[in-house]
Amino acid sequence: MRELIAAKGHTVDNARLAVARLETAFADGSLERTPSMDLFLADLMRALEQDDGQKLGGKSAEAARFILGAIDRELDRA
Repeated sequence: MRELIAAKGHTVDNARLAVARLETAFADGSLERTPSMDLFLADLMRALEQDDGQKLGGKSAEAARFILGAIDRELDRA
């Protein structure tokens, strides 16, 4: 998970991969959902929303970086 958070590349793409990995970890039981993690994921999904044809960057990438940092810290508590 941390490799996805710290990966080189576009933050928005990395965030989408991180969300998919977290959902897989929740589904297979390797990670337990917490209220904080659910809140962070909901915020991250809002930051990643886009209309058809719209490119994400700028504020979305900045928000995703900030939220991924919070997720990383939450994983330290898991």
